[in-house]
Amino acid sequence: MTVGRRAVVTAGAGLALALAGAPAARAQGSPTRGHPPQGHPRMRTVFLAGDSTAAQKYADAAPETGWGMALPFFLHKGLTVANHAVNGRSTKSFLDEGRLDAILTAIRPGDLLLVQFGHNDQKTADPTRYTEPWTTYQDNLRVFVEGARTRGALPVLATSVERRRFAADGTALRTHGAYPAAMRETALEADVPLLDVEALSLALWQRLGPEATKTYFNWTATEQDNTHFNPPGAVEVARLVAAELLRTHVLTPRETRRLDDGIDEIPTDRITWPVSEPVLEES
Repeated sequence: MTVGRRAVVTAGAGLALALAGAPAARAQGSPTRGHPPQGHPRMRTVFLAGDSTAAQKYADAAPETGWGMALPFFLHKGLTVANHAVNGRSTKSFLDEGRLDAILTAIRPGDLLLVQFGHNDQKTADPTRYTEPWTTYQDNLRVFVEGARTRGALPVLATSVERRRFAADGTALRTHGAYPAAMRETALEADVPLLDVEALSLALWQRLGPEATKTYFNWTATEQDNTHFNPPGAVEVARLVAAELLRTHVLTPRETRRLDDGIDEIPTDRITWPVSEPVLEES
């Protein structure tokens, strides 16, 4: 390994303050890593590979909202979102089910593959999903990276968004163990843009505190869900993702919008929950 694990963990801990201070920093004159090849003036697609925190939700789950459903609010025309995130998936189960293969049949040069896993890779009791952070998890991330690159697309890794969990003294807690650090190391070694959503969301939950965060998570009259989001929460996480895509020069300022808009300025009434998940026919 070219980067020590302890160094990566330490660096990641400091990112919460460093990144949160300027999440939408614009580095003037810096090249954009995700700019499409010349001669391809077409609409580009941001493919999402991830779990339930990003996934499209359906009517039976409303008002639960994946952040991928809100990402288009922050992207200009010319960028579309293909949300392939699925509830309950880990890097292992996503690959084993052929879901990356499906993405790679559709992805084109200049497109982005944004990968965010970790919640379900932690499931030690489930061999169909569990991965060990410093071995199988990193190996699987490399499969996503190489798959995108072989198609001429840009892979982007995003650490898992944090859950709503606080200590008795009100300190927001990390809940993903070594997985964010393992992803940071993989991104450095593979020279892949990293969106440190774990650090940024942890800092956001800390600023909001235990009570205010309830208005961002899927707390309803019948459910107290500290992992998944309602529309305002999905919007705020999508804002973090879009700001990180800008900060890391994956996208240009022209390709993002509304990053400074208040939550009341975002038309969350445009978020929709289809009646049912479409059935994919086998060819």
